[in-house]
Amino acid sequence: MSALWLALRRRLLTPSPRATELRRRGFRVKDERARHALESAGRSFVAGFGHAAGTSSPQAAEARLESVDAPLRGFAYEGAAMAYALMAGLGLRDRTAEFLAGGGRRHLYMAHVGAGWALARLPRPRRRRVLPTDPLLRWLALDGYGFHQAYFHTDRYVRQQHRDPGRNWGPELRGYAGHAVDQGIGRALWFVCGTDVRHVVDTVRGFAPGRHADLFSGVGLAATYAGGVDDKELVELARLADRHRHRAALAQGSAFAAKARLRAGLPTDDTARATAALCRATPEQAATMTDDALRDLPPDADGRPAYAVWRQRIADQFTLLGRH
Repeated sequence: MSALWLALRRRLLTPSPRATELRRRGFRVKDERARHALESAGRSFVAGFGHAAGTSSPQAAEARLESVDAPLRGFAYEGAAMAYALMAGLGLRDRTAEFLAGGGRRHLYMAHVGAGWALARLPRPRRRRVLPTDPLLRWLALDGYGFHQAYFHTDRYVRQQHRDPGRNWGPELRGYAGHAVDQGIGRALWFVCGTDVRHVVDTVRGFAPGRHADLFSGVGLAATYAGGVDDKELVELARLADRHRHRAALAQGSAFAAKARLRAGLPTDDTARATAALCRATPEQAATMTDDALRDLPPDADGRPAYAVWRQRIADQFTLLGRH
């Protein structure tokens, strides 16, 4: 594959880094610390996409992805996963399996989320080409789709609280699709609201009550994985979620984030501070809860996928242990 073609492919497909600037998106800017954390995550995502689009193989891309600063590397792998899924959806060679067999394996959760970004950029008839086949983790792609829609179509998905019809996703997904998409929208609220905890919670409360648990789950995941707040703010987030009876959902999302970071070998001080406040646990303890909840997981049945059971089991553990 010629260097000229790779450079052209990268230029044509890679989003502009400016698209991640909070003020440009009309997102809240709480303070410089939060702005830096969120914009750095976005820029790393775009850089990872470019590394995948601009190299001849996942192995070549991985060499560049591993050069990204450790706290931000997961975002870069997420961006690379989007690039491989998008290229496959456009009819180019599908390198996703090769990517996941290599370094992408350590970032399996983030890679599935990244594939969801591609779903949002492809015409509906082409989405089936890139929807992950793993019956458990494919729901993370719908989470990624929800994040994309709330991030790039904020008026419609956040301010107008639009919800895509379940029929958009086919019979095997439609029953739970709205829940998975809302989890991604919840993650995006952390960015849209600039990590302003009270604004995040007020925004969640503006949605229909039946959506709150999934939104709080996404908030917990983003607060733990992306950071951008201090200990006092994390405690306030936990308190507000508890007031609205969604502390367990918040903790479940936080535990997911801890597992993703530990699986990749990229825990940070922010990870530990977040799980202490949101889960009342160490990252290792929170991640172990996600593993324990996978044991003897039942198959999808009666419109309730195993993924939903997995998430509920994690939330229930926090409730039973009095960490809600």
